Amino acid sequence: MRGRSLRFLVPLVATLALIGGACGSKDNSSPPAAGGGGGGTTPSPSFSTLKQGVLQVGSCLDYPPFEAVKNGTETGFDVELTDAIAEKMGLQVQWVKANFDTIFTAVAGHQFDMVAAAVTATGSTGSKRAQTVAFSDFYFDSLQGFTVNTTKTPSITSTDDLSSGDVVGVQKGTTGEVWAEENLQSKGVQIKSYTDAIDAFRDLDGGAIVGTIVDDPTSVEVANTQFPDLKVVQPIETHEKYALAFAQDTPELVSAVNDALHQVIDDGDYERIYHKYFPGATIPSEYQPGGSSASASP
Repeated sequence: MRGRSLRFLVPLVATLALIGGACGSKDNSSPPAAGGGGGGTTPSPSFSTLKQGVLQVGSCLDYPPFEAVKNGTETGFDVELTDAIAEKMGLQVQWVKANFDTIFTAVAGHQFDMVAAAVTATGSTGSKRAQTVAFSDFYFDSLQGFTVNTTKTPSITSTDDLSSGDVVGVQKGTTGEVWAEENLQSKGVQIKSYTDAIDAFRDLDGGAIVGTIVDDPTSVEVANTQFPDLKVVQPIETHEKYALAFAQDTPELVSAVNDALHQVIDDGDYERIYHKYFPGATIPSEYQPGGSSASASP
């Protein structure tokens, strides 16, 4: 399915400080172009994209195993799932690299058509994001992970072992940041926010901080593949579900993506992609053929 993607990145050239005022409103200077609705496996609802025949997708592209760039090629669970969805819609995929903490105002301002970036659409964070963007149906269940440097702080085996003055790294604008602020700051733990999650892991590996709170699948992937001294010592159940994000004034596109997502699940493509990136893990019933993924709409 990945052969349908345009294998290059498009820089986010618009000044993100100007995007904030466009939240929830359509940028009439660059309205979506007509596109889609007939090139997939089965007919899809009529929809528009910014560029004819192309689904422009915003992502930070540095959050394995969901999205990353290796040898100049986009890869990861979100990448392959997006490719499969676009295939059903008769579209090519064009990736746009963007910072996660500004990605929602960017899609609301029509800098790209969709966000695929391990986006939590549940809980208070999801409700807050829903004030700016529209969500697809859910496509992945997740939780947070507490990672430590087992060489430098072997005695820390859970967040209960943290002391006042300890510094924990999080990615800015994420549910991990929210959880850490709500659960650790009252103990005197300092929260350090990073634009890129990988930088938090680098500081943890170097001993500059004592732990990270980042989505568990990413924490496990990074620890296992990049930093052998790091270990996820505590999974934190937060009942998070991921969804794709869109500008609120593109309901037809959201509907078409939902239709394509369910086709990908029902034809077994989702299962193939899931097991590629999470071998041995059990797929929740709603993401199995014949299941019914719940809507992320409030």
